[in-house]
Amino acid sequence: MSPWSRSAGTLFLDWLASRTGLAWVDVGCGNGAFTELLVAKSAPSSVCAIDPSDGQIATARQKLSAKQVEFSIGDAMALPYDANRFDVAVMALVLFFVPDAHKGASEMVRVTKPGGMVASYTWDILRSGSPTQPLWEEMDALGKAAQRPPSADVSRFEALKALWAKLGIRDVETRELVVERTFANFDDYWLSMVVSSPAGVLGRLSETESAELKRRLQARLPASANGEITVHASATAIKGCKAA
Repeated sequence: MSPWSRSAGTLFLDWLASRTGLAWVDVGCGNGAFTELLVAKSAPSSVCAIDPSDGQIATARQKLSAKQVEFSIGDAMALPYDANRFDVAVMALVLFFVPDAHKGASEMVRVTKPGGMVASYTWDILRSGSPTQPLWEEMDALGKAAQRPPSADVSRFEALKALWAKLGIRDVETRELVVERTFANFDDYWLSMVVSSPAGVLGRLSETESAELKRRLQARLPASANGEITVHASATAIKGCKAA
């Protein structure tokens, strides 16, 4: 789990403030990093974690062997669980990657018990909230447009609240999750971008283009007197209860 994701995930779980001993479903669990954080912070009785990638699930199973966690391969838009099974359903930095965000959210509602919690958070990419926003924008300027998540619009608070209302979720609350990272210098920041960027994004650049991208980013991000660079990111979070 990247430092960005861990910081946002910690804020998210603190905000949910769920009691211990609940049954959770972690939809779009990826390599299990958020699942691991969930187990450590929320002390669930059980967690069903699901992702469409068999490679990610294999990594998750190696990483987390807690007996209360069950990893499965599956589609967020067609969850393989009975209705009314879980106390809490979450998507951590996932909803904007689901091709049909409404269907993904409705599946979370379906598998949640009446009165249970349905919650999600995503980077606020339409308001420049993603940690990779500077990189995306400078790649766009180079004519090498970076691909955004397919359901980017659902990262807006207005869209999230409208979706939760449409699904009949009650007692809806939203919160902005603001996180920051300080890098020792620009090279430290650049290395973090190379490591965290989706495979192939920077690989599409020639040596000249990569050098120009670095120059643009360094000019864009002011350094402190000791050379440190501080970068902020923000996520939109939403939670509510399934109608009884």
